[in-house]
Amino acid sequence: MKHPFPFSAIVGQDDMKQAMILTAIDPSIGGVLVFGDRGTGKSTAVRGLAGLLPSISAIKACPVNSARLEDCPEWANVEDGATHEIPTPVVDLPLGASEDRVTGALDIERALTRGEKAFQPGLFAQANRGYLYIDEVNLLEDHIVDLLLDVAQSGENVVEREGLSIRHAARFVLVGSGNPEEGELRPQLLDRFGLSVDVASPNNIDERVEVIKRRDAYENNHSAFMLRWQAEDAALRDRIVSARAALKELETPDSALRDVAELCLNLGADGLRGELTLLKAARAYAAFRDDTHLATAHIRATAALALRHRLRRDPLDDAGSGTRVERIVQDTLGV
Repeated sequence: MKHPFPFSAIVGQDDMKQAMILTAIDPSIGGVLVFGDRGTGKSTAVRGLAGLLPSISAIKACPVNSARLEDCPEWANVEDGATHEIPTPVVDLPLGASEDRVTGALDIERALTRGEKAFQPGLFAQANRGYLYIDEVNLLEDHIVDLLLDVAQSGENVVEREGLSIRHAARFVLVGSGNPEEGELRPQLLDRFGLSVDVASPNNIDERVEVIKRRDAYENNHSAFMLRWQAEDAALRDRIVSARAALKELETPDSALRDVAELCLNLGADGLRGELTLLKAARAYAAFRDDTHLATAHIRATAALALRHRLRRDPLDDAGSGTRVERIVQDTLGV
């Protein structure tokens, strides 16, 4: 079985890669929504991200990947507090997944063979402390969207049916991708994504040729290709780990907070989630660049990612949301 295409080997798509790196540095940013044409590397980037993320320490046999024994739910009946290192979970949520598969349900096999009422964890449990990826997220069935909204808000999965009353932690970074031609996303779910990226096929000949070369090398000279790019992924992973540590010491002057608030006010972004997300994204970007304090340049670099999907629609402005953000950023923060 081949390893996923390395994250570092993806040609172009800088905004998409940057958004995913920022959520790896600070998962509380709230996830990434990637919309664009087919064949633009959306799924490839998520698969590659799985190999890029640092490992986590988890209790052995804990179905929700808890870091401490006291955090492992009682229904799991885990008594040994021994831990081990596991890859950061990156779990796919298929479009056709049932509610039982997503939230978990009664373990039918144990009920029939042993007469025991036991809980079989679902995708929410598997994704705890990791990533949950939904391809074609705009085609997700409404009842699954409702479940996602509940869990995204509370950070907890609650199952009350079939005689079961189960609760467990379900905190994950939500990554969604889709083609806008196939339908829009419900506003409530759209608001739950911290960052949003629009991707398109490269229009530069040299860039397209490089895409072909790398994909061909991945398919036909796999070992050498992986040896080359896994080293790049390892270096990027080290930068992410360093940025996580630096984030705690990063200085945030009041002037930067005023820039964030003024920018969101001028954009007419609804609520305060935009400010909070932009602040976290800008801080993660500053830490990734190994800077010691938050500056206007960091806010400018992350504004479109954090705010383009939070703008009110303007029927008199036919510019894209990213263009509108960039225009107002220039007016508010300068070039």
